[in-house]
Amino acid sequence: MKSFKTFLLLLAITALISSCTNKKEQMEKELRAFITKFDSTVQPLMKESNLAYWNASISGNGDDWKKSEKLSIELTRVFANKDDFATLKKIKESGTITDELMKRQLEVMYNSYLSNQVDTAKLNAVIKMQTEIEQKYSNFRADVNGKKLTDNDVEEILKKSTVSADLQKAWEGHKAIGPVVANDIRNLVKKRNEIAKELGFSNYHEMSLKLSEQDPAEISKLFDELDTLTRGAFAGLKDEIDTYLAKRDNVKKEDLMPWHYQNRFFQEAPAIYSVDLDKYYKGKNIEKLVTDYYTSIGLDISSMISKSDLYEKPGKNQHAYCIDIDNHGDVRVLGNIKPNYNWMGTMLHEFGHANYDKYIDPTLPFSLRNPAHTFTTEAIAMFFGRMASNPRFLVDMKLADAAEAKKVADESFKVLRLEQLTFSRWAQVMYRFEKSLYENPDQDLNTLWWNLVEKYQMIKRPAGRNQPDWASKIHIATSPCYYHNYLLGELLASQLNNYIASKVLRSDDFRQSYYGKKEVGKYLIDNVFMPGSRWSWNEMIEKATGEKLTAKYYAGQFVK
Repeated sequence: MKSFKTFLLLLAITALISSCTNKKEQMEKELRAFITKFDSTVQPLMKESNLAYWNASISGNGDDWKKSEKLSIELTRVFANKDDFATLKKIKESGTITDELMKRQLEVMYNSYLSNQVDTAKLNAVIKMQTEIEQKYSNFRADVNGKKLTDNDVEEILKKSTVSADLQKAWEGHKAIGPVVANDIRNLVKKRNEIAKELGFSNYHEMSLKLSEQDPAEISKLFDELDTLTRGAFAGLKDEIDTYLAKRDNVKKEDLMPWHYQNRFFQEAPAIYSVDLDKYYKGKNIEKLVTDYYTSIGLDISSMISKSDLYEKPGKNQHAYCIDIDNHGDVRVLGNIKPNYNWMGTMLHEFGHANYDKYIDPTLPFSLRNPAHTFTTEAIAMFFGRMASNPRFLVDMKLADAAEAKKVADESFKVLRLEQLTFSRWAQVMYRFEKSLYENPDQDLNTLWWNLVEKYQMIKRPAGRNQPDWASKIHIATSPCYYHNYLLGELLASQLNNYIASKVLRSDDFRQSYYGKKEVGKYLIDNVFMPGSRWSWNEMIEKATGEKLTAKYYAGQFVK
């Protein structure tokens, strides 16, 4: 009798195991079928949509923007499919997928679908609203003394003029885009929040972070730590800046206004040191310089250069960006190159993004052929963008001789340090403004903006000014809840710089340009680019550098 009971128990266990095995096989079969359908649908549509956006941002033409909008809606419709999401949800909740690559694809696709599981009309409305706003930015030119000025023109005035009245007119001319788009942005924020709340999130900001595998509480904690870390160092530099600018522009320190800081947002460091980095790039072919540099470290950008659009045109987007058209090698950069330091850094930055996209393992599943995270590609862009002020880079690229480079070495590092801390404080403004904007879009945003600017950037608002200056920053409308990733990217850039110098090259020289060091390109391809999003971002960072993301290398490089 006992043996019979044992037999029945074994039979039941066998049946249970068989049932679990069958369920696992069924779920894997369903997931494979889903992936095949997903790839065949999304790949061609994404390519067409990206090409339409590319063409619209170059032409500025209304019909091109309408086509881009239409294709964006079509692509969104795929991710809004309720039946498809139900399939992914069922497979995910079964907990039966154990193959690591399949499991990772499931996670990535699930998050992509989740953010679109609301009324399609609302998703389409968001796309339409954002496209219309972006077109307004694209076509806007500042009106200064009856002349229409590009952003490059405004930046030129802010950098070079010492006449306060002229600086103010240029700054205010740029800010005139604010009233044109402010109400549209506020309405767009509310619509994004509606979608987030329907999906169970408090607001769109929270949703954006969580669906990109970031914990909002951890990000806020990190920004608080970075505020504490950089506040004192920046305050000392800010006093140095104010002393210099007051003398340069012949105003009292207490009378310095936002337009005196040589940039529309004070997101870039003013040129307060004697080294003139622009002179090394004046009359130079920036396109060739960036190509030659990347070639020297084993990263070939020639095919990407040939498809890029790098110079000013009427109606063209005035900024710079990199776009991966098809997740299969068609990578392009949009720019508006001028032969100066800023655009040298910008092109190194954008082609850093481009190299990341190009060298992702093409055999990876389509949904994993993306960077591990948006901030990890920012880290690569920043790692290379920093080279524009590096004296070793100037020598290696034959822009200065060794004696000249040695003479400007200390000043050049001061420039880089000032840039880092200036940007760090600006990122605080952007992160906290967007977080608060999505928490309450009906609050007095004009006052919120200037409160944050005064606290973190330590510049005062113009007396009596009550304009939506916050809305002049295009990223708030078109790249929402993204800006914090720039600062995380800076942390990782410093971490990578330390690892490459000390472990890859076995050197204690942390200020080299890496020119001609093909092992640097190989390390990045093998350890950062090729994995794509096979792993979560912190897992990739730990595999590549031996430790998770940390601020200690950034602090060691720029704060202490």
